[in-house]
Amino acid sequence: MSPTILSGNEPAAAILEEIKPRVAELDPQLVAVQVGDDPASTAYVRRKLKACTDVGMRHRHVHLAAETTFEKLLGLIQELNADPDVSGYIVQLPLPGSLKAREAELFSKIDPHKDIDGFTARNIGKTVLSPDFEHLPPATPAGVIAMLRFYRIDVKGKIIVVIGQGNIVGKPLSNMLQNRGATVTCCNVHTPPERLKAFCREADVIISAVGKGKLITADMIGPDKPVVIDIGITRDEQTGKIVGDVDYANVAPLTSAITPVPGGVGPMTVAMLLQNCCTAKARDLERRRAASH
Repeated sequence: MSPTILSGNEPAAAILEEIKPRVAELDPQLVAVQVGDDPASTAYVRRKLKACTDVGMRHRHVHLAAETTFEKLLGLIQELNADPDVSGYIVQLPLPGSLKAREAELFSKIDPHKDIDGFTARNIGKTVLSPDFEHLPPATPAGVIAMLRFYRIDVKGKIIVVIGQGNIVGKPLSNMLQNRGATVTCCNVHTPPERLKAFCREADVIISAVGKGKLITADMIGPDKPVVIDIGITRDEQTGKIVGDVDYANVAPLTSAITPVPGGVGPMTVAMLLQNCCTAKARDLERRRAASH
């Protein structure tokens, strides 16, 4: 029996359709900041801004040269924080050159109320405490949770392996899954290969967010046909094509459900960004009303 293909396009389209009335009512503005001309970053930003156009959301693309200094980018972040017309904004990763080493410092300066990527310590920290997204959750992990819900994959009581424990995806996603009753095994680059294989073969759900092609191979899949969620993205050096962490052709037949790359989690991230932007604008209006009384 063929696996269910967990396309992100259908659930993402449903979320975007759902937020159209909120966009019309709230009139939020999303700003995308891009530094340099990394082709993948350009493609990602284009996708995000197209989604804004599709739902009628005001948006702006601030494109800075790769040589932009830390001070200049920090100044822009402070401007966006202070601009009442900006509901939320993103700083597209990766940052080039010397800026990359100071990403954490830059993100610490983003106003958490406008942090629609969910990268700030405040918003990531709240994923530990709040299972109901009462904040601006990290967009990609929230997209995975929304995708699982759309396809009626219940994580409660399930054994889930999350490979990759980065601050943006792996760690917050592990917390979100635990908040929903899953038993989560957290693996990373230091997990011995044989242990990783053993963990995966016991899992009901395998989620990989590493960015290493063919990290998940057929011999790591157990007999009970797990669900496999592939969040990793890398470019195949031989073909130039975008691939995930999973050796898709050989792994897919052994699963009950699997995400493709591209077209899996990616569209969900975009949808959650726009949903977060609406939430940010709604919360801003609430704070203004409260302050006026």
